[in-house]
Amino acid sequence: MSAKFNPQQEKNRLEELTTRILEQSKRVGADACEVAASASVGLDVQARLGQPEKLEMTRDQSLSITVFLGESRGSASTTDLSDEALHSTLEAALAIAKVTAPDPAAVLASHDQIIQSVPNLELDHPWDIDAKQALELAIEVESFGRQADSRITNSEGGSVSSTRGISVHGSTEGLLVSQPTSIHGMSCVLLAEDGESRERSYAYTQSRHPDQLWSAELVGREAAEKTVARLNPRKCQTAEVPVLFIPETASGLLSSFVSAISGGSLYRKSSYLLDRLGTDVFPSWVSLAENPLIPGAMGSSAYDSDGLPTRQQAFVTDGVLSSYVLSLYSANRLGLQSTHNAGGVRNLFFKGEKDFKTLVSEMGRGLIVTELMGQGVNLVNGDYSRGASGFWVENGEIAYPVHEVTVASNLDRMLKQDLVAVGSDIDLRRSIATGSMLFEKMMVAGS
Repeated sequence: MSAKFNPQQEKNRLEELTTRILEQSKRVGADACEVAASASVGLDVQARLGQPEKLEMTRDQSLSITVFLGESRGSASTTDLSDEALHSTLEAALAIAKVTAPDPAAVLASHDQIIQSVPNLELDHPWDIDAKQALELAIEVESFGRQADSRITNSEGGSVSSTRGISVHGSTEGLLVSQPTSIHGMSCVLLAEDGESRERSYAYTQSRHPDQLWSAELVGREAAEKTVARLNPRKCQTAEVPVLFIPETASGLLSSFVSAISGGSLYRKSSYLLDRLGTDVFPSWVSLAENPLIPGAMGSSAYDSDGLPTRQQAFVTDGVLSSYVLSLYSANRLGLQSTHNAGGVRNLFFKGEKDFKTLVSEMGRGLIVTELMGQGVNLVNGDYSRGASGFWVENGEIAYPVHEVTVASNLDRMLKQDLVAVGSDIDLRRSIATGSMLFEKMMVAGS
């Protein structure tokens, strides 16, 4: 990346600012203070129809301050890190705290709770690519896609991005930690035509390490294959049939489950899994655990947003809900202990033994869901209804693409009773990742 970034230099700068603000907070009357600061540089390019279309280089920074006055707190943030702006931000946070209602659950992690030593999780890997090279790669990935099939008639472009950054977190309880990170990516969006049928799809790759990105040829060809496969879709008959969610759509089901066992939903009493610890929520063959300490993984972090050390832990054990997902605040609201999950779960992976082709064969007749529309998940009662498109399966083989259908069930029933199998085709490009998920039956509403 042509925009140079020195993690150590930025770490020193942000730590110095953080320490100074923590000291100033005491002088202006705050009982406690927390500071989160970050800096990053980024490169984002796009090419369309073989020509450069976008070149964006960014250099961002921000700092947020939370001050505590008794049981009240106030927060303010700024992207201007000058002395005057930081002083104004501190004063603004203090002013907000003075008029905010007390909240006994809002407390800083104590010195005994915070992480004491930050391991190197290898989350920062520079990509030696400049703007010219990135544009050439964006043109290349699009070219591979456009040449893959004669039915590819247009493109929304190929893109390449690279970002490196560092975050610093400090508090008056003795916390002062930092983590450098990077994320690099490449994508391609294509359009295909066949008669009156016009379809659009995409493919992408992303990783913390540039050497782990897919090749431009692989991304371009996958984008073409996915786009062409959607041509000439039909509607299917309304029926209750097996439904197979591919990894990209299945991860949303897992994310909804995590939301339902997360503290915010629980203390607001807006989750169908309220008071369900120790009960069955998945079939007995399912266990779900997070591992935030995997070197180089997308979701890895040595500490959570409260400054508590992350850890490997299970949320579902042999089908039974064994733990909620709690930050320090939500744990206090519920009268429980934090699970060190402020900011969510990290590297929650769900992988089975069977490949995708085997799952399709086993479902016999039903629907493969490749895309979902709408927000139709009601976490209060678990009702699930989403617009969908994908492929209809007959005799264990893909028969034709379908669109404008609705899939409906109840998330509790889906995960606990109707989940038949999970595929080995896990998608590790996201922090909550799963293989394809096959459900015995869902209502599919078509024509």
